[in-house]
Formats: sequence, C-alpha cells, structure tokens
Amino acid sequence: MIHQARKRFGQNFLQDTNVINSIIGSAMLNETQHWVEIGAGQGALTKRLIDKVKFLDVVELDRDLVAFLQRQFSAHVNWQLHSADALQFDFSQLARENQKLRIIGNLPYNISTPLMFHLLSHAYCIQDMLFMLQKEVVDRLCALPDSKSYGRLSVMMQYYCKTEWLFDVPPESFQPVPRVMSAMVRLIPYEIPQVTITNVAVFERVVADAFSQRRKTLRNALKKILPEYVFTDLNIDGDRRAETITLSEFAQLSNAIHALH
Repeated sequence: MIHQARKRFGQNFLQDTNVINSIIGSAMLNETQHWVEIGAGQGALTKRLIDKVKFLDVVELDRDLVAFLQRQFSAHVNWQLHSADALQFDFSQLARENQKLRIIGNLPYNISTPLMFHLLSHAYCIQDMLFMLQKEVVDRLCALPDSKSYGRLSVMMQYYCKTEWLFDVPPESFQPVPRVMSAMVRLIPYEIPQVTITNVAVFERVVADAFSQRRKTLRNALKKILPEYVFTDLNIDGDRRAETITLSEFAQLSNAIHALH
C-alpha cells in the first residue's frame, strides 16, 4: 500500500524489522491475552500480534488506513477494528471475560501525553501499556528527582504507573523520518498507588504550581496555597526546588493543603 503520511495525524510509520522484533520480544505475547493497538497505521505490528493473542482490537483514526486494515485483516475472527479517535474512545468497553487489556501503539507525538492520561482514566481494566514515544517524553516519564528530565509529567505518571524504559529507536526506523529520537516504554498501572493522595485534584495543582517556574523555590512557588509553617511540620525544606521533591513529598504537601480546607 502506498499511503501518504498525514502530518495532521502525526503519522510516522515504523518500518524497521529489527525494531518490530524487539517490540514483539518485549511484549511477552501469549494466546490468552487481549491486546489493543492504537494507531495501527499500515499494520506492521498488527500482523505480528494477530496470530499470537486471543483478542486484538485496533483503534485507528485515518479512514484510508481503516479501509486498508479492514481488507488486510478482516478474515481473522479474533480481530476487531474501531474507526475512532483514541483521545475520545472508551477503552473500558473492550474489556471482556474479566480480563485486563494490554495496550500497544506507536503514538503520534502531538497527542501522546493527553492520550496516556486518557488511558489512565480506564486504568482499572488495563494490565500494561507499551508505547513508542519521543525519547524526550520517555526520559521525562522515567526520570528521578535531581535529574534534568524530572518534572510534572514524571511525578504525575509515576503516581499512577510503574514506568520502564525499554530501548531507544533511531529516526531512520520510520517513514517519513522524524526529526527526533524515539524510545519504547512500558507503563504498568498500580492496583494500589505507591503513595496515599487524599485529593487528586489538589495533588495535580501542587505539582503543576511547583513546576510552573522551575527556578523558584518551593516556598515561593506554593505561597498562594501553602502556609509557611507546613514546610516545618513536614520537615521539608521550602528553599528546595521542585525538581528535588520526591513523589512521596509531593503527596505529603498536597495532603496537608487538602486538610486545611
């Protein structure tokens, strides 16, 4: 199939057989699993998944590719195609037989972060997610405190998931060739979060405010919502900057703020 990649869909089709083999190896497939592929494109991963899993659902937005995929794979009885926008799609409707979903996809860079958080709203029915993303995003997802990449995305995603960098993927593995390096990451939603958050909305605001101006001290970044004495009560130095604050410390700060209201 000759398909002109569409910029508005952020399409870069994976064509490197070695990379595809590495993805399949990392996926640990078996015939009892229910997989969901987001953005199947020209089916490079689809054809490797479809004969090795119990169920495969595919979510694809591009109608031309939907027609192509339908022609290619419609004979497979364990396969279902959904012509839909993944950002709006209800992934929980795919869960069946009390079996959690395994999600995989080469995500368009321009929607990767909102799509991951959309998926986390269905985390109760997701076993894990394997995504090809811009390497910079994977670095942020997996970053630890006191590192250059550690930020709001690191804290928020690590509250919800165990994050695991798998391997880097060079630009020439795709067509058209993107201008950035990519990487594969595995996200495993926690059944029980590693820290206790009494109000997630407050937690989200604390993290957002703390990182809104990275050069500010925590005391200055949070002065509108956090009284000075709370830092002393929690034994957290208010002169530290956000990139040094652990997930556990962010949880303590947000819980303290929530308790004040």
